[in-house]
Amino acid sequence: MAEQTQPSARPLPRWTTETILYAVLLIGGIVMVIPFIWMLATSLKPAKEIFLGNFFPLAPTFENYQIVLKKVPFARWYLNSLIVATLTTLSVAFFDSLVGFTLAKYEFRGKNVIFIFILSTLMVPTEMLIIPWFILSNNFHWVDTYWGIMFPGMMSAFGIFLMKQFMEGIPSELLDAARIDGVSEFGLFWRIAMPLVRPALAALCIFTFLGNWNAFLWPVIITEKMDMRTIPVGLSFFSGEAGASWELIMAGAAMATIPVLIVFVIFQRQIIKGIALTGLKG
Repeated sequence: MAEQTQPSARPLPRWTTETILYAVLLIGGIVMVIPFIWMLATSLKPAKEIFLGNFFPLAPTFENYQIVLKKVPFARWYLNSLIVATLTTLSVAFFDSLVGFTLAKYEFRGKNVIFIFILSTLMVPTEMLIIPWFILSNNFHWVDTYWGIMFPGMMSAFGIFLMKQFMEGIPSELLDAARIDGVSEFGLFWRIAMPLVRPALAALCIFTFLGNWNAFLWPVIITEKMDMRTIPVGLSFFSGEAGASWELIMAGAAMATIPVLIVFVIFQRQIIKGIALTGLKG
């Protein structure tokens, strides 16, 4: 007796699969954005509405923002964070690219050992470096200075690794041709290599800027004066001083996230491309 074959299941139509995918992404996006919307809504509520249970304010007001700006030097904290994040990003972009180019395009004794040592620093927890960093800062009188805040992050092992991987993709023949035309060794790096790795460099700069803007552990240790605090540190101290005034805390948090949102809106394509690039290059 012949065996009866079971009918094969038909694959879902493409439009059905895409609809399910977009529905899942939409739900995930809503879940992710609700806390941010709640923060903005709470920052616009008067104090008497905080514990009423309503999600959106019944009588929106910007008074909370005015109170925060009068109580603490938010403008100075903004400036501190901007200076630290910008200068650190420029330093990482230049030095990490230069080291990555050297390791990728030059042959010298001990190159692989040096690269392994650089990568091994990624396995050292930041908490283990805090005490040596502070002792160094204290000996050189860097406490409560921009240099003291910035120096641990002015070069990045991850950035060196990322730029080395992309620099290796530059044809050596192109560099040799430039040498024949009289381009200096630094000119090879600055005029030839840097433009060719611009997508990876943009991704590194964005990640470095956001990381230093949100940095908390080291800045809270190395800064003592209120005028030298960065946004995360200042907001943390302000949260303790504000106590149960959640409307003021949310107003401060909302102001602290504005630069991050601006960076994301302007560079969202580069951020997405950077995530893809860091995943593809290995």
